[in-house]
Amino acid sequence: MAPHHFSACMNIVIFDLETTGLSPSENEIIQIAGIRMIGGRIVEEESFATFVKPESRIPRFITDYTGISNAHVRNAPQPANALLSFSRFVGDATLIAHNGNRFDMPFIRENCIRHRLPVRTVGFVDSMSFSRKLWGGRCGHGLDAIMNRLQLSDHGARRHDARGDVKILALAVRQMWEQLSPNFQHCPVALGDGVIPFNPY
Repeated sequence: MAPHHFSACMNIVIFDLETTGLSPSENEIIQIAGIRMIGGRIVEEESFATFVKPESRIPRFITDYTGISNAHVRNAPQPANALLSFSRFVGDATLIAHNGNRFDMPFIRENCIRHRLPVRTVGFVDSMSFSRKLWGGRCGHGLDAIMNRLQLSDHGARRHDARGDVKILALAVRQMWEQLSPNFQHCPVALGDGVIPFNPY
């Protein structure tokens, strides 16, 4: 699939989820975070973050891994409301998530089905595609490996909290994109389709 071309001001939302486990059909979203990037510029003031109240309790090992406890989500929005708010934030942007083809996008799709939310199609890129295009099969393409290659620090950003991970991922995407297409006038990797809730408002 050939890279898709956009204007230099293309609107991107880089996002991340935290969940109660790895199975989109059995586990639940507990946090959503996103940040906007326009024409290669990370727009810090245009960010989104919410905890999400799951139907079941957060397992202890997830709290140990993410830092997110049942207290954090006790008064959080229900999944449908959180996803609708995220959809409003996204607007007509193209979405980017790391390992999103296998993790983030299936979780959103499954939650829309579970909570009977109508969906709309959005452009979607798995940021692992940038890494594979730059470095081929070497050294893996997890976020930690990419951070090492790009010499990115996680100082000031809590890892495995969606708010921290999305800030790091935004920096990584910008650097990888710049190496592949310095003028940010087109997306240098193949664009696929994702889904998010249809928002009538």
